[in-house]
Amino acid sequence: MSAERYERAILKIGGMMCATCVSVVGNALKNLDGVIDVNVNLNAEKAYVTYDPNIVSISDMKRAIEDAGYQYFGLEGEKGELEEIERIKDIKNKFYRIIVGFAFGIPLMVLMLLSLHINPLILLSITIIPFIYVSYPIFTAGYRSLRNKTLSMDVMYSMGIGVSFLSSLFGTFGILSTDFIFYDTALLLASFLTLGRYLEARAKGRTSESIKKLIGLQPRTATVLKDNEEVQLPIEDVKKEDIILVRPGEKIPVDGLVLNGESYVDESMISGEPIPVFKRKNDLVIGGTINKNGVLRIKAQKIGKDTVLAQIINLVEEAQGSKPSIQKIADLAVGYFIPAVLTIALLSFIVWYLLMDESFLFALTTFISVLVVACPCALGLATPTATSVGLGKGAELGILIRDSDVLEKFGKLTTVVFDKTGTLTKGRPEVTDIITENIDEEEFLKFVGGLEKNSQHPISEAIMNRVKETYDHSQFNTIEGKGIEGVINDKKVVIGNETLFTDKKISFEHFKDVANRLEKEGKTVMLVSIDNEIKGVIAVSDTLRDDAKITVKNLHDMGFKVYIITGDNRITAEAIAKELNIDNNNVFAEVLPNEKSDKIKELQEMGEVVAFVGDGINDAPALAEADIGIAIGGGTDIAIESGDIVLVNNRLLDVVSAIQLGKKVMSRIKQNMFWAFAYNTALIPLAAGLFYPYTISPAIGAFAMALSSITVISLSLMLKRFKPTVNLYDNIEKSKFNISEVGS
Repeated sequence: MSAERYERAILKIGGMMCATCVSVVGNALKNLDGVIDVNVNLNAEKAYVTYDPNIVSISDMKRAIEDAGYQYFGLEGEKGELEEIERIKDIKNKFYRIIVGFAFGIPLMVLMLLSLHINPLILLSITIIPFIYVSYPIFTAGYRSLRNKTLSMDVMYSMGIGVSFLSSLFGTFGILSTDFIFYDTALLLASFLTLGRYLEARAKGRTSESIKKLIGLQPRTATVLKDNEEVQLPIEDVKKEDIILVRPGEKIPVDGLVLNGESYVDESMISGEPIPVFKRKNDLVIGGTINKNGVLRIKAQKIGKDTVLAQIINLVEEAQGSKPSIQKIADLAVGYFIPAVLTIALLSFIVWYLLMDESFLFALTTFISVLVVACPCALGLATPTATSVGLGKGAELGILIRDSDVLEKFGKLTTVVFDKTGTLTKGRPEVTDIITENIDEEEFLKFVGGLEKNSQHPISEAIMNRVKETYDHSQFNTIEGKGIEGVINDKKVVIGNETLFTDKKISFEHFKDVANRLEKEGKTVMLVSIDNEIKGVIAVSDTLRDDAKITVKNLHDMGFKVYIITGDNRITAEAIAKELNIDNNNVFAEVLPNEKSDKIKELQEMGEVVAFVGDGINDAPALAEADIGIAIGGGTDIAIESGDIVLVNNRLLDVVSAIQLGKKVMSRIKQNMFWAFAYNTALIPLAAGLFYPYTISPAIGAFAMALSSITVISLSLMLKRFKPTVNLYDNIEKSKFNISEVGS
C-alpha cells in the first residue's frame, strides 16, 4: 500500500466522557479495514484518522462510531451547528439531572441520618422517579459498553449505583435487613457522577476557546465587484483574482493585494502589534484583519484553506489533536486500570466479609466505594486539556506549535542555535556609519546620492534609504567589483573600496585606521572622494534585529548555550557575536546551507539538546535535524512545514516566549498526571478499607472522583493566564533592563 493513497480525516464525536471512551472509539475505528492510524482526543472530542479511501469510507467510520454508542457530528470544517447544539443540550440535561438528584437526595440523606422510622415503601416512592431520571444515562452508557464487549467506567458506575439501589430494594421487601436501605446513597452517587461530568463538559468547552476566537475572526461575506457592480457574496463563493471592495470598519475577507486606495489596517490578530499598519497600492493584506479608515480595493490571492488565518487554525487544531509521548503512560495505565479496579473491589468485599468477619453491609459498602472512586477520567484529561489550552494560548501569542510531542523536549533543552542572516539580523543592508571631513554631512550625502541613485547594487539601495536630497550627475560609470565614479556639479566624484582608490592614486591614509576598524566590525566600507580629495567614508552592514540583544541575553539568563551559524566570513560573524555577547567559540562561520544540519548533528553528538532558529525556508534541513526547529514566519509567508514551531509575528523575542510556554505546558501536564495518579493512589486503598476504621462512603467517593477531574481541568485552564516574562509590546529601549524587571 503506497503512503500517497492515504488520506486524513478529523471526525467530530459526541458522548465521550472518560479515557475508556477514547479507547472504545479508537478500537471501533481501528478495527475497520483500511484504517491506518487513529488518535482520539477526549478534550477536543475528535478522532484524527489516517485511512485508505479505496478501502474504507467516512460513512463506514460514522457507522462504527454510532454502533459503539457515540454520536457522529461530521467532519472538521463542515458546515452545521449540530455539534454545538448537542453540546449545549447535553450540558442543560446534565444540569437538570443534578438539580433533581440533589433536591431529592439531600433531604433523603437527612431523613436517614435522623433515623426516623419511615416506611421503606414511602422512601422507595420518593426515590424511584428521580433515581431513574438521574441515573438513566449512566446505565445506558454501561449497557452500550457491554454490548460492544468493552469494560468502561460506565459499567463500573452502573454496578456501584445498581448494587446500592438493588440492596435498598431487597431491604424494602424484607429479602435483606432494613440496614441495607440507602436510597439516598444510590441517588447521591448518580448525582455526584453527573455533577463531575457536567463540570468536565463545561470546562472542555472552555479549553477550545482560542480556536473559537480564531474561527470568529474569519469574515462570513465579501463585497465583490462584478462588472462595476457591488455583489455581496458568502466567503465560500469568492474566487481567486476577484476584485473585493473593503470599506472602513470591515474585515478584509481574504489574503490579497491592494489595487488602489489607502488605509490603516489593524493586523493585531496576526502580528500582536496594537498599532495599525498603513496600506497602499501593491501592499499585501491578510484575511481577518480590520480596515480602519479608508476604502481599499484588493485582488484576492489566497482564499479558503490557503489563507494565513485558515492555516493558523488548521495548525493549532492539528497540534491539539496530536498526542505527547507522556500520554502513552496514561493510555497504558487505563488499559489495565478497570480490570485492576474490579479485582480490588471484589477482593475488598471477599476479605472484609469472609476473612475479616465484617458485616455484609460494610463489605458491600467498600465494594461500591472502590468502584465509584476509581474513575480514570482525570488521567484521560491530564494531557489533552493542558495541551489544548497551552497550544491555544500559543496561537494567541503568535507561537504555533505544530506537534505537541515537541513539548517534552523543552525540559531537556540545553542549546539554542541561531541562523544569522535574516534571523538575528534584519536580512537587508543599512547605513551604520557616516564619517566626513571638511564637508557637511547633508552636502556629502547629496554628492553620494547623485551617483548611487543610478546603481543597482544592494548597497546603493541601503545608501539611498538614508539620502534625503541628491544632486544630478552629468557622467556616470561603474567599475566592476570596485565602485562607481562620475561628475556632479563639474566635480569628479569617486565612491569605492581601497583597491579603487589605490588604482586612482587618491590618498586615503588618514582614513585607513577608521576603515580598518569598521571592517573588523563586519561592515562594508566605501571611501568617497570629491575632486581627488577624500571627504569621508560610509559603512554599510546587515544590522541586528531590534530585539536580538534582549533575546540572546534572556537565553543566557535562562542558562542556555547560544550559538551562531552563518555562511558569512568569520570576521563578520564574530563582529555580530561580540555585539550579542556570544563567545567566538560558539560561532560557526562560512558554513554552506546544506552543511548547517551537520553542525547541528555535531552538537547533538556532544550531548546537547538543540533548538535551531531559522527563517524556515533556506534552513529547512537544519530545522528538521534539530531536536526543536523554530521557524520565524513573515506575516503572509509562514513556513508552516519547516519547523516544529512557527513564530508568526516574525519577532525574535518570541523564541524566549516559545521556550517558556513549552516548559510551562509540560510542567502543567506533569502536575496533572501527578494529581490524577495521586487521587487514585490515595483513595482506592481508603475506599477498600485498608485504613480501617477510616473509610469513605460511596457518595463521598463519587464527589472525590468528580473533584479529581475538576482539579486537573482547573490546573490546565490556569495556562490561559500565562504571560511571557518579557513585555513583547514595550518600547525596545526596555531591552536595557533585565527580563524579570520587564515582564509580568
